[in-house]
Amino acid sequence: MSLTARLDLRQSQQLVMTPQLQQAIKLLQFSSVELAAFVEEELERNPLLERDEGQREAADERLRAEDSDRHAPSSTTDERRDSAEMLSADGAQGIDDRALDADYDGTYEGDIAGPGADGGQDRGEAGLSLTGPGMGGGGGGFDDDPRGFEETLAGPESLQDRLVTQLHLDTAEPAARMIGLYLIDSLDPSGYLTIDLDEVVDALGADRATVEAVLARLQGFEPAGLFARSLAECLKLQLIEKNRFDPAMAALLDNLDLLARGERAKLMKLCGVDAEDLTEMAAELRALDPKPGLTHGFEPAEPVIPDVLMRRGPKGDWIIELNPDTLPKVLVNERFYAEIAGTARERRDKEYLSERLQTANWLVKSLHQRATTILKVSSELVRQQDAFFRHGVAHLKPLVLRDIADAIEMHESTVSRVTSNKYIASPRGLFELKYFFTTRIAGTEGDQSHSAESVRHRIRALIDAETADSVLSDDKLVEMLRGEGVDIARRTVAKYREAMRIPSSVQRRRRKKAAI
Repeated sequence: MSLTARLDLRQSQQLVMTPQLQQAIKLLQFSSVELAAFVEEELERNPLLERDEGQREAADERLRAEDSDRHAPSSTTDERRDSAEMLSADGAQGIDDRALDADYDGTYEGDIAGPGADGGQDRGEAGLSLTGPGMGGGGGGFDDDPRGFEETLAGPESLQDRLVTQLHLDTAEPAARMIGLYLIDSLDPSGYLTIDLDEVVDALGADRATVEAVLARLQGFEPAGLFARSLAECLKLQLIEKNRFDPAMAALLDNLDLLARGERAKLMKLCGVDAEDLTEMAAELRALDPKPGLTHGFEPAEPVIPDVLMRRGPKGDWIIELNPDTLPKVLVNERFYAEIAGTARERRDKEYLSERLQTANWLVKSLHQRATTILKVSSELVRQQDAFFRHGVAHLKPLVLRDIADAIEMHESTVSRVTSNKYIASPRGLFELKYFFTTRIAGTEGDQSHSAESVRHRIRALIDAETADSVLSDDKLVEMLRGEGVDIARRTVAKYREAMRIPSSVQRRRRKKAAI
């Protein structure tokens, strides 16, 4: 073997993770909200990108043309339309009506069809523009108010704001108001007082009698049950407000632990009531709110916007399409690029324009690829879970990422990114795409297997159907499930039951007997 220098030519292939490729992978796993925020940043950063507003106007024209073919010609032929025409059936038709209309005869073929290579057909939306004094594009307000109208809107009233308003109306004494504000700030989100009165006395330098008097006044504020220091006191305040607090109810509140354990004989003796009265008293307590602070001052949850729309076709098949509301529509303004590039003289300016053009083209291509991939994965999911959409959760098929990846010839990591934070609106409800991937539980009959989600659903159904005299233990549930062809262990049943926050059979039997 000679140790001499020589030149060798080799050819190989390797994947280089460029910044653009890394960003494309991130785009794939973005939710609709995260994607919209990212596109907004790119629109501000890149002068060659612009929103695709023309496609919406073209879609409006197509919808009006289709409607005019189905109906008699309208007497209004001028392109300018007033507000009454814009709010009519043909002018106000939008994406929701077409996407959810089961009789819509689209261009889809086969059991599952997509909207085409463009990732979705744009739908039109009719708009109404109001102009006039104080309503210009600058957002001027009324009476020469320089602020915009949206700046004058009041936000939701919090629980603390509501209590402060009641405090100012209830007392005018500065010392009492100071103590009341201190106590209001000490409330936890559930409405309970989390601070000891001795701490209030030390912090404010007030005497304890004054602090207790202010606390008593605050406990009369709405909603009833606030400023309690225990569950019993919270329920007591609500019963006082309903004029239902008596010695028997006081004895019951003092022995809530016995009520939780279902020791009815002891409770009847302590409260001096019979079984019927005790049942009514327990029912009154269950109707009260143990956390009155949580029902006030919270912001409503934002609704989930589906990324994929699913509906039944005229022949009973499934039609899958992307939700246009979650698809950012951007275009590359090549005309603007040609104008600017012709006037650029410096090398730095030319490099900047070239880099911006490349970034803009990449973003448009990545958005299209993302939409196509989501549609492809969703269509395969619906195909494999057809029994679930037709018959319910009991027919949910056990599925893993590899099953979808092999069917559409993609990598498992790609399928995982596509199904993260993506939702599908189906005739059976709104589901996250991850919901359809469940573990496999073997069956007692050969190769038959069951989805873990369908087994959990069956366990809940069996428990919901039980009575106080026939409460099912975990062993009994295992026996019944095996009789239905599910090979499952007792510890698995217990794990599923605890995950669904279902108490044990002993606790359920005690509660059912206490409710009789």
